[in-house]
Amino acid sequence: MDERRNLSPFVDGYWWSNDGLRLHYRDYPGRDDRPPILCLPGLTRNVRDFETVAQRLAGDWRVIVVELRGRGESAYARDPMSYVPLTYLQDIEALLAELKLERFVAFGTSLGGILTMLLASAGTGRLAGALLNDVGPELEADGLMRIRGYVGRGNSHGTWMHAARATAEANADVYPDYDIMDWLKMAKRLYRLNPSGRITLDYDMKIAEPFRVPGNEAGPDMWKAFDSLAGRPVLVVRGERSDIFGAATAERMASRFDDVELVTVPGIGHAPTLEEPAAEAAINRLLARVAAAAVPAQ
Repeated sequence: MDERRNLSPFVDGYWWSNDGLRLHYRDYPGRDDRPPILCLPGLTRNVRDFETVAQRLAGDWRVIVVELRGRGESAYARDPMSYVPLTYLQDIEALLAELKLERFVAFGTSLGGILTMLLASAGTGRLAGALLNDVGPELEADGLMRIRGYVGRGNSHGTWMHAARATAEANADVYPDYDIMDWLKMAKRLYRLNPSGRITLDYDMKIAEPFRVPGNEAGPDMWKAFDSLAGRPVLVVRGERSDIFGAATAERMASRFDDVELVTVPGIGHAPTLEEPAAEAAINRLLARVAAAAVPAQ
């Protein structure tokens, strides 16, 4: 049995998209006098990507981790062209309605950060705070080209150690200080054991089809969407070595309006895991600001 699950048990939940897909989320219980945290993973990631973050915060905070269509236990889309941010946004809106979440904190990594900004622009009063992990209103062309080069290229392995070594080979520039146990941990987040006994990436390879069409990785004017976060605590996390999220964009975001904290995680590329000491400390500060704002005036 997973000992971490004993420390902070989660409930597997499911909801239905507007086009009839059964989608999955994890719900870690926490205090009901604070807004819950809604975690939104990156393009090829799943609920396991926020496992350590959720375990650390659960109890003090309710943490809901979304699994986007085509990932993990969420159903694969019949139409691959539905793998775009605006459809993901509709899916998340359906979950918010299902859970009756009127106010929440959003943690978004990469694609999840784009969705966080879109959620803010769709309803400015409901976000109590936001974390944008290695993403902003502008994305770097070189990084996008790199991602387009590997997304949707399926592979399989006979053992977890083989999967770990493949993960290391593909991500050595992102996490240069990782050892084999770190790579094994990452592989177990990225891959799954399929019915044939092979270890395969845990997403629908067809998510690459719309992503390879220029423009579909983001959507409308994202600076306008980012500005919708004004008036609430915002944390922007950037990996120092990131090829997706440029330093100039991050600085511009930090100066755009009050209540934005920019933290750079040293030695890390795209994207920080949010388990790094600098990221954990920044998350604690963000949530302290959210908690203070949630306390009624005496």
